[in-house]
Amino acid sequence: MKQTRLAIDVGGTFTDVFSFDEKTGEIFVTKTSSTPSNPERGILNGIEKAQLKGENIKMFSHGTTVGTNALIERKLPKTALITTKGFRDVPEIRRGTKQDLWDAYKDTAKPYIQRRDRFEVSERIDYNGSILLDIDEEEVRQLARRLNKRGTESIAVCFMNSYVNGENERKVKEIFQEEMPNVYVCISSEVLPEIFEHERMSTTIINAVLGPIISKYIYTLEEEMKQKGYEDDILVLHSGGGVMTSSTVPRFAARVASSGIAAGAIASKHIAKLCGFNNAIGLDMGGTSTDISLMHNGDIRITKDWYIEYGYPIGFPSIEILTIGAGGGSIAWKDDGGSLRNGPQSAGAIPGPACYQGGGEEPTNSDANLVLGRLGINLLDGNMQLDKEKAMEAVEKIAKEFNFSTVEAANAIIEVANANMCDALRLISVRRGYDPREFALVAFGGAGPLHGAYLAKEMEIPTVIIPPHPGVAAAMGCLLVDVRHDISKTFVKNFSHVTMKELDLEFSKMEKEAVELLEEEGVAEENSTLMSFLDMRYSGQWRSLAIPINLKAHTLDDALEAFHQEHEREFAFSDRMQSVEIYGLRVTALGTVPKPEFPKYGPSGRLDDALKEVRDVYFDNKFVHTKVFDREKIPVFSEIQGPAIVDQLDATTVIPPDFTAFVDEYRNLILTINK
Repeated sequence: MKQTRLAIDVGGTFTDVFSFDEKTGEIFVTKTSSTPSNPERGILNGIEKAQLKGENIKMFSHGTTVGTNALIERKLPKTALITTKGFRDVPEIRRGTKQDLWDAYKDTAKPYIQRRDRFEVSERIDYNGSILLDIDEEEVRQLARRLNKRGTESIAVCFMNSYVNGENERKVKEIFQEEMPNVYVCISSEVLPEIFEHERMSTTIINAVLGPIISKYIYTLEEEMKQKGYEDDILVLHSGGGVMTSSTVPRFAARVASSGIAAGAIASKHIAKLCGFNNAIGLDMGGTSTDISLMHNGDIRITKDWYIEYGYPIGFPSIEILTIGAGGGSIAWKDDGGSLRNGPQSAGAIPGPACYQGGGEEPTNSDANLVLGRLGINLLDGNMQLDKEKAMEAVEKIAKEFNFSTVEAANAIIEVANANMCDALRLISVRRGYDPREFALVAFGGAGPLHGAYLAKEMEIPTVIIPPHPGVAAAMGCLLVDVRHDISKTFVKNFSHVTMKELDLEFSKMEKEAVELLEEEGVAEENSTLMSFLDMRYSGQWRSLAIPINLKAHTLDDALEAFHQEHEREFAFSDRMQSVEIYGLRVTALGTVPKPEFPKYGPSGRLDDALKEVRDVYFDNKFVHTKVFDREKIPVFSEIQGPAIVDQLDATTVIPPDFTAFVDEYRNLILTINK
């Protein structure tokens, strides 16, 4: 009988497994090493470690780093770009900006498709969609035969003004599919029909270079899962915080470029709401990086300004996540100016921190935490042994550079790491107009609970929430999402000249497309929800804000007032006398996926029974005798006064001396600073 919901998050260091038995309410978590060269192997290893049989799995949802790694490592198929004559160099011209304006020596990454693989054809469509020059079919067929000889595996087609009329692109796609039936072809009018040629072309190119990779990965994983007895859809998390079925993923491959990252934000939202918070900042700190997200009034921030490598934007809506190179494996080092730095370089999964005994020799955050006594020498329920001597040898390198003792050096390493993360927390909160004091901090990932209390204290965040299984919380997030598709359309018009009838007509066309996508995913009509948004901006501005609108319940005046209020919050000013224009229309289609209801627990046992040991831990510039508790044995509604350490399979939580921890009925560990 199918009764297990399985979620897997493939990270850079570990593959996390979270399973929920609907019948018994039992939750099982485990971790296994990721296998970047063969990502599906890490998933299968995790399933085997969880001792799950395919015929017992009711739903399988996962986040993957396949797309992210392919873009970063540039292990991409041979891809060609077909564009309008005269626009071959758009991927290199970009917007002419640099990530670091004042660094004259830092170049932007090279385009994903080199110039020799970018081709022009004769065609032209004007601004309102009229075809001025139709394509030359023979010219396109000759180009197709040429690309076939070159061994091209994928093709991106992006014509100017095709966002308003994609007819020429569709004709070219049909020809290529006839001439090169085994080649992946995508066109910008289907991928992202929006104005601005660079953003549209960049998204289409990324979709094309990832298409064959994601298709192969999904096909291989499907075949492996079938051999295990699992015959249902494999759900893949995408950047917008929803999932797509395996049949749809190859068409929108660029959406999974940040697949695994979004899972943590979804989990953070769910955990915060369980604890009664509608404002929360998610801190997902793993072995390589830290991902930070923000939820305000129950909604996670969404952005369209994101990328894997600067200069090459991906135009699909994405959960706004700030990622920095701060993880358990981040390496501490001395810069040319004589300052202590931390990351973004990482020891990764191989060789890993020095204390992992995998050959690593550089000092990392994990080594520093071990030296300070915050990490124990036994991890993963004793399945992983840490070497404190090797950790001390690594940290000693920093101690010699700054004339510190080994302990002082370890403490400095952690303080720099915390400062880096606080800077990122300010960027996503204070810089966006949010007061951190009005939020809870949800700290998870393998390393998040080690640092969460210190970050909260520095940022004056009153509450820290550590979920029951922090090391695999992102995997749990994969079980909490719905099927989601986002349809967009450029629609530039002064707000005062727009009528509800006109908007209703445009939204109806988009909603039809959205419903068709949900039907392809197998979503029943009663489980479908459509939400409409207006992208609005003050006339003459560059950036727009997405304002939700319900054409049956809202008037245009309602939308206008909502825009002014949101602009005031986002940018600290608004001008009701200024002309406003609509820049684009959006429809979000949600297909509800049944979600597990996690059990509540009652008090059982005594806190003293959970005490594992007492060890010396470094707090406030001295070592303190500190109680270490086994989290699995801590009774619900217990209260723990710091200093204390809480150990469990997938993470270690540090409760500093000036904090108190409380265990709620869902087994969340809630930390508050003593007043």
